[in-house]
Amino acid sequence: MPITFANPYRGTGLALDAPMPCDDASGVAALLRRCPAHAETPLLSLPAVAKAAGVAEVYAKDERARMGLGSFKALGAAHAIAREAAAAGGDIATALSGRTYVTASAGNHGLSVAAGAALFGAQAVVYLSKTVPAAFAERLKDKGARVVIEGDDYEASMTAAAQAAKENGWTLLSDSSWPGYMDLPYRVMEGYLMLAEETVAQMPAPPTHILLQAGVGGLAAAAAALFRAKWAELPHIIVVEPDAAPALVESVKHGRVVDTTGPVSAMGRLDCKTPSMIALNGLSRDADTFATITEDEAAQGISALAAMGVATSPSGGAGLAALLAGLEIGPDARVLAILSEGPADD
Repeated sequence: MPITFANPYRGTGLALDAPMPCDDASGVAALLRRCPAHAETPLLSLPAVAKAAGVAEVYAKDERARMGLGSFKALGAAHAIAREAAAAGGDIATALSGRTYVTASAGNHGLSVAAGAALFGAQAVVYLSKTVPAAFAERLKDKGARVVIEGDDYEASMTAAAQAAKENGWTLLSDSSWPGYMDLPYRVMEGYLMLAEETVAQMPAPPTHILLQAGVGGLAAAAAALFRAKWAELPHIIVVEPDAAPALVESVKHGRVVDTTGPVSAMGRLDCKTPSMIALNGLSRDADTFATITEDEAAQGISALAAMGVATSPSGGAGLAALLAGLEIGPDARVLAILSEGPADD
């Protein structure tokens, strides 16, 4: 059964020296209207999952085909780059010619950086740790990115990317944030608001519970901010992390940003040992509960979802895996979750 922790800062937040996540999707929507690859993703009703979990209803926002990139991350870095291209003016297709964006990624964020850079005439360099599957590296190369393998984990690859940005005059585009580095991660998170805005319009009634899986916390914090703006106090928001990377819950427990340690998790896109400051700021205000799940609970949950026709990865289905692992929310619960990516590549 997932281990849960009630957020003592709910409603006030930790008041870190960082902005709160944006909760207004109008700017994102205006940019996406100009993107031919953009299309609304579906909201799925999952009665079989509801029955297995012993709750009334389960809905899942399906990001597995977002903009042809296979995950919600398509909305993030590409949006941040589009903002810079729009500000540069001139021919949008060449607005960022001569610029290079560099990042570290567990796969999906890098795809968004690569796709966004290519759209506006820039170059992309993506640092991957040794634990990232080779298939992700090939997908990045197919999108035109230069891939560098460095470091034993995400944090080490991010350090290498930041150093490369400094040495080469490149633009660091991380999906995390830390002291002195806030502007671009804020825009990345702003891009994720689009999926939450769509969800609000698609839900037949507001949910009683929302499950949001988290790595550094960008998606969870952006979605939670918009859901609170639209649905106020009604939903009970639960943030789900691997127990191998409990960065957000440990930071909330200690009242500050905490660097955590742990083994490599099969929930690879969630295997981030340090939270984003912006995300932590927002989730400490908006989340009701933090939960951690084990590797076995994630694996069993993803297997059960596949048997019910819902194919995803341990990262993409971690929220639903927590529900299937016995998260106690009551039989009358109307649950909303996010399928944040498709099945993992080998």
